[in-house]
Amino acid sequence: MSSDKNDKTNKKPKTMAELLANADHKMVIPKKGAVVTGVITSIGKKSLILDIGAKTEGVVSDKEFENAKEYVSELKVGQNLEATVFSVENDRGQVLLSLKKAANDSKWDYFIDAFEKEEVLDAKGLEVNKGGLIVLVNGTRGFVPSSQFGKDLVGNFLQLKGETIKVKVIEVDREKNRLIFSERHVSEAREIAQKSQALEAVEVGKIYEGVVSGVMHFGLFITVEIPVEGSKNVGHVEGLVHISEISWEKVTHPKEFNAVGDRIKVRVLGIDDKTGKLNLSIKQLSSDPWQTIADKYQVGTTVEGTVSRIEAFGAFINVEPGIDGLIHSSKLDSQNTLKKGDKITVNVESVDPDHRRMSLSLVLTEVPVGYK
Repeated sequence: MSSDKNDKTNKKPKTMAELLANADHKMVIPKKGAVVTGVITSIGKKSLILDIGAKTEGVVSDKEFENAKEYVSELKVGQNLEATVFSVENDRGQVLLSLKKAANDSKWDYFIDAFEKEEVLDAKGLEVNKGGLIVLVNGTRGFVPSSQFGKDLVGNFLQLKGETIKVKVIEVDREKNRLIFSERHVSEAREIAQKSQALEAVEVGKIYEGVVSGVMHFGLFITVEIPVEGSKNVGHVEGLVHISEISWEKVTHPKEFNAVGDRIKVRVLGIDDKTGKLNLSIKQLSSDPWQTIADKYQVGTTVEGTVSRIEAFGAFINVEPGIDGLIHSSKLDSQNTLKKGDKITVNVESVDPDHRRMSLSLVLTEVPVGYK
């Protein structure tokens, strides 16, 4: 009798009910929402079985299996897997699991990996808006901004709905659910690589040659040629010469100095890290003439100049490039009015290099009426 009793005592539970009823085989049933790790024991057409330990089986089935079908297709039996419990037990005593989090994690891992490796991916155009093209890549929606299309597609991306294009990942932000792609990083990869190399080679303060690519009221756009070390090629980087950096002289409009296509030299003042564009100067190819003006034009010096402009308060006289002095209206002879372009002789009355000012007066070449 004792033998039978021992057999009953040592008998291992075979069902979930027996297991739960047997005090000697206590186990912890994972709670809803808990993340569990197990080993895949079976992958079928409609379900996946996961051994999560303690004789408890986890199963991914029905809608949860369908939602993660693409992710499941990449899995193999024997592989470790994380899953989330969404129901403690079904009618078979199995813990019901979800792979939504794991599939989502895998999605982001996939794009982070593609970003780091600069892989070329296939993107299908879904929707077009003013900002660019919404695309589907590896089952995930992302966005190609209009600025990220190459020159061949930049004006035609509206026609890409339903079409497949090649792209690269340029931004992955999981927290903001932001996935940005670029077509031009594929179609213009060579030019971008050369530009990147050129930007790395740019030296602030150095002089380079370039071509005027645009003339605006606020400055000149220049395509600067940057020699790339270890390569026979020359990289091209866009830059701007602001109107204040064109000349030491007063500049009313940049078109007075340069036109599109002009080949010029420029000095690099800085690099805009956000845009990858250069801040340039033409006037700083030469020194500031106001730095030595006090020595060149001492008070009482007589000098010849040209009337550069007329204002209500007086006339500005250009005595050398970049240096304009003022004859106040109170010192002008009303009988001999000046006009732009007139050549005259003036006398230096005061010089203020710090404020870039010079006061002048006319040198009389004729005896004034009534003089005795």
